[in-house]
Amino acid sequence: MPRHLATPALLLALAACTLPPPQPGVTLPTSLSFAGAADPTRGAILSSAYVFGQPRTVAGNPAAAAEALGQLEFLSVELANGGRWQGGFDPLVPLMLARGRDEAREAMGLRPGIPAQGAVDALYAAAAALRDGDQARAASALTPIAAEPAGTLQRLAALPYLPQAAAATSRAQSALVARDSGRSNDWTR
Repeated sequence: MPRHLATPALLLALAACTLPPPQPGVTLPTSLSFAGAADPTRGAILSSAYVFGQPRTVAGNPAAAAEALGQLEFLSVELANGGRWQGGFDPLVPLMLARGRDEAREAMGLRPGIPAQGAVDALYAAAAALRDGDQARAASALTPIAAEPAGTLQRLAALPYLPQAAAATSRAQSALVARDSGRSNDWTR
């Protein structure tokens, strides 16, 4: 069998063996709206790919960094659980997002094993408090998910480059673009 045909089959087999089990559904805040994106999943893919690919764009903007982390949490469950994203969407994306989420949690001082919805809620509450200029309320919002909320706030102000999160969100964006253009199986090449 030619090498280029064996690689996708092998990747699919590995992905099927290592995908995390379905988790309870996760939602983003209803007040959230992405410019030009009526679909919150689509908006989260595009926004998080931009931020994790170029974290310097949110340097000094901890609220934007917190929202990107919330989007990563959301996507790691939303795309793993399938639904309308199953079939025709790169099957490695959910596994990569889970790894990127774990990398981000460790780098930002978030507790492992926290439920994704709790992380989304805390990160978006912290972002709202930061936009209001209320550091104490932001730290309080992070208390359920962060070992040291003050340290997490400092890390949010200078979001580090997270290679696994960047690769996962970039691959999700590529899969979305391929799907939108009718090339949903481009990831197999």
